Amino acid sequence: MAAAGAAGISLGVIAVVIWTSFGSKPPAASAAAKPADNELATGTVSARPLPPTTAQPRTAPAPTASAPPPAAAPPPRKTASAPPCRNPDALGVSRVVEIDTHGGPGFGFEQYKAYDFLEPGEIVLTFDDGPWPTNTPAVLAALSAQCVKATFFPIGEHATWHPEILKQVVAGGHTVGSHTWSHADLAKKSLPDAKDEIEKGFSAVAASAGQHLAPFFRFPALRQTPDTVAYLGERNIGIFSADIDSFDFMTKKPEKVIESVMTKIKKRGKGIILMHDFQRPTSIAMPELLAQLKAAGFKVVQMKAKDTVTTLPQYDAAMVKVLAGQTADARPVSNVVRTIGAGEN
Repeated sequence: MAAAGAAGISLGVIAVVIWTSFGSKPPAASAAAKPADNELATGTVSARPLPPTTAQPRTAPAPTASAPPPAAAPPPRKTASAPPCRNPDALGVSRVVEIDTHGGPGFGFEQYKAYDFLEPGEIVLTFDDGPWPTNTPAVLAALSAQCVKATFFPIGEHATWHPEILKQVVAGGHTVGSHTWSHADLAKKSLPDAKDEIEKGFSAVAASAGQHLAPFFRFPALRQTPDTVAYLGERNIGIFSADIDSFDFMTKKPEKVIESVMTKIKKRGKGIILMHDFQRPTSIAMPELLAQLKAAGFKVVQMKAKDTVTTLPQYDAAMVKVLAGQTADARPVSNVVRTIGAGEN
């Protein structure tokens, strides 16, 4: 691990857990046990044995007629099950890290310097501004072909327009955070309006995805203020900037997207890469970009969150109304409307 990262990482902020690339589970670890700095550096978590006990199990007293019935168990949390990788030559995922977002830590050297958790040659793939028809499914197909997992930062409004596509992201085993409700520039908003954008975005994405989200957030255009950063810290939401900005929104050519990413990542040697599944050139570029990253020896790291974000009830209720205004039918347009003949001149 880079010296800057080792110096900046405090105990318990990032729990790095490594397991195999294609679907095996991580070893169990006590939530109270915090790995030492040297364990973080090597990427291992030592198992600590439980202390011996001589206590004998006690027999529960028989319930009386006046005793209240036992509380019902809470329903199981909905989670995505990633499909197994069937491509032995895939780029794959070399390492999975679990991030503790308590206090709102920031990641990505473009803005934050404290937590450098990537080793030389490691990359994290991130995508903003989706979900979007054609483009997001094409990105997902390219990632699936290489058995790669990424982190997506959808726009809340886009998620309510295309929940069926967002569910494809979830089904692929990718990590999903949020990118505000409408991609507004929060640096130009009052703090109450900025909070609305943040909270409405998380509730919209969670409702559209049909499951809990990672407490991961990226500012639109990476524009932040001290007040919005402090608010995310209060909400225990991690902030993600980037190490490599592809600037794919500025080019109309897939080959330029590939050139931008490969030139920058080879120079830096590792990093969090910012791209947009909203952009058509990026969706076209992904198969070749992943092939070049593999040929250059880069290894993909997937980020997961220790906890899920707790959305706020008032925003959740508003998103239920938004989604209720849509029909349940989510078929592609081509399956709903088709040409059956030529018109008469």
